[in-house]
Amino acid sequence: MPTPSMEDYIEQIYILIEDKGYARVSDIAENLEVHPSSVTKMVQKLDRDQYLNYEKYRGLILTPKGKKVGKRLVYRHELLEQFLELIGVDQENIYEDVEGIEHHMSWNSIDRIGDLVQFFEEDPVRVQALRKIQKKNEEQNGE
Repeated sequence: MPTPSMEDYIEQIYILIEDKGYARVSDIAENLEVHPSSVTKMVQKLDRDQYLNYEKYRGLILTPKGKKVGKRLVYRHELLEQFLELIGVDQENIYEDVEGIEHHMSWNSIDRIGDLVQFFEEDPVRVQALRKIQKKNEEQNGE
């Protein structure tokens, strides 16, 4: 299993490749706000662990294992954003909240959150009922 730090890199590499068709060390460093030397070290580790193939000055590609993990990590991130939005978390807090919790949840919990999101999205009346409850609680709490 990759570490949380490895997950951040795999997720970012997966996103870059999906969006641009490639992932460069400089792009990864910029997006993760780390030094290129840190990216190079992590990319070498991910290469050793067979998540990607890296050739110095030539770039990198995800292995099937890396693609599978990357896709799952992006799904987890997007699902948690969707969930927090669904339950009424303020938009400006969602990204940071997801970054704070995504590595600390089991895949079982992620799957159950997916079930809950699906349950609410299948019937808009359920979402409206949730919003009513939230509004009532906010009024009672003086928010």
